[in-house]
Amino acid sequence: MKQISGVKTLYKTGNQAISENDARIEKMGEVDQFDHKKLDELKILYPGKGNSRVLNIFRELRTQLLQINKKKNFVCMVSSICDKGGATYMAQNLAAVFALDKAKTSLLIDANLYAPKQDELILGNAEVGITDYLSEHVSDIKDVVYATGIPRLRVVPLGEYSEGAAEYFSSERMLRFVDEVKNRYPDRFVFIDAPPILSSSESRILADIVDMVLLVVPHGKVTLD
Repeated sequence: MKQISGVKTLYKTGNQAISENDARIEKMGEVDQFDHKKLDELKILYPGKGNSRVLNIFRELRTQLLQINKKKNFVCMVSSICDKGGATYMAQNLAAVFALDKAKTSLLIDANLYAPKQDELILGNAEVGITDYLSEHVSDIKDVVYATGIPRLRVVPLGEYSEGAAEYFSSERMLRFVDEVKNRYPDRFVFIDAPPILSSSESRILADIVDMVLLVVPHGKVTLD
């Protein structure tokens, strides 16, 4: 191994040199993977899926988000204007498309108090989640991060202590949580599935602590026009 540019250590594996971060990603413990039938059931995009146009749209959105943040990792809140507006679908598939890149990892945080769904991606049972950590019923962040059936994608479910979550999300502990999950690994891209922004105070609180907000406006569901 050798040092380059003063910061990156390279590891030689055969004829290929990979960075320290790439080596860590390769060693991520994947429990199992969803087959295509399960991914279709969950409405998760993947290479080879019949409708490649939708996958390419998400890839283009990935490119735009990276350009906005100058290719650095970020925390992105995904919210909709209205109930059942598609924010969960967008958050899940953005996280999945970022994780398609073998040099990147995704973390998907469920902060949708009124319709939590991210535990469906978790392999096995999710006993605790972000509200358990924020309410200090769990002390270590790693205890609320779960493997999924999608390589390089991890999920933090909502948890059991969702009452009073608006106060949790505005706490100093939440700020530290967001900072830790973003900055621990430079290849990690964090997505927060948030409630509809017009009908919840939680989304407006979360919007102040993330790097960017992606707002989903479903066609024909917001106004008569």
